[in-house]
Amino acid sequence: MDHLQSIRLFVKVADLGSFARAADAMDISKAIATRHIADLEGQLGTRLLNRTTRKLSLTEPGEVYLERVRPILQELEDAEQVIMARNHEPVGTLRIAAPVVFGLYNLALALRTYTQRYPKVVPDLTLVDRPVDLVDERFDLAIVITRRMSSTSIVTRRLTTGCMTVCAAPVYIEQYGAPTHPAQLAEHQCLSLPDEYSGTELAFVNAQGTVHVRPSKVIVANNTAILRQFALLGMGVAVLPSYLVDVDIRGGNLVRLMTDHQLPRFEIKVAYPSRRHLSAKVRTFIDHLIAHFADTSNLLPCAGATQNCESTSSRLQAA
Repeated sequence: MDHLQSIRLFVKVADLGSFARAADAMDISKAIATRHIADLEGQLGTRLLNRTTRKLSLTEPGEVYLERVRPILQELEDAEQVIMARNHEPVGTLRIAAPVVFGLYNLALALRTYTQRYPKVVPDLTLVDRPVDLVDERFDLAIVITRRMSSTSIVTRRLTTGCMTVCAAPVYIEQYGAPTHPAQLAEHQCLSLPDEYSGTELAFVNAQGTVHVRPSKVIVANNTAILRQFALLGMGVAVLPSYLVDVDIRGGNLVRLMTDHQLPRFEIKVAYPSRRHLSAKVRTFIDHLIAHFADTSNLLPCAGATQNCESTSSRLQAA
């Protein structure tokens, strides 16, 4: 029988002085209550209750056992109440993983407005440019920027979408020229994320179809911020998120290339281990992120990046 239930029943019998009343209080039959106590005494190898036709009383071992288990049951009940409260009220440490640049630009405001609403939640943010194992590394959730998720055990919800921009600094273009067709990238120094982030080839789309390109000369870095710096220094042609370089393009520090071709859009998602038994802090933060990024002006450093994606897409469709 359920050992914990037997202990609870023993305490109830001791408090009420009756098998019948204890059984009624725990919504079981008197016969089942009697079996619970008999099993408990059998496991302990001693009698806990003296039974007579007139009354029940505790044996000496029963008194010692009651004194020890009563506070344990109270601690257990308190722990259950704490956990149940956490499922209804957002509270505790919220462990979040996010890409470095996206986190720097885009999560501070979202976290500020969230913690203003839920002050009992303490964010613990890790910025890292690598895939994370949510379970092994004990993250509650992660922000991922991807075209696909490889793990079927991870649940994702879309926050927003973005597009990639091919760009280079004026000093690079002056020295090496500007590619006008994706195939020409084979002749240029390219700046790229590792293959596990961006894939081994680029698929450009225009009105005539899709062009697949595998750049041969590539400087690789696992951080888009340093790739942006490489591009600004004239070190090559970069393929970077539009929201990251749009300010540089508008300021003339970078030049948008091959505007009649478009790379597939990527999705910015929130990933978490399971749909079941989500704590209140995780559930409310996911909902907060979805509402936050529904307003595309919150996608920094430049809201204009989204409009540029849309205008390019519309232009290609009209061609």
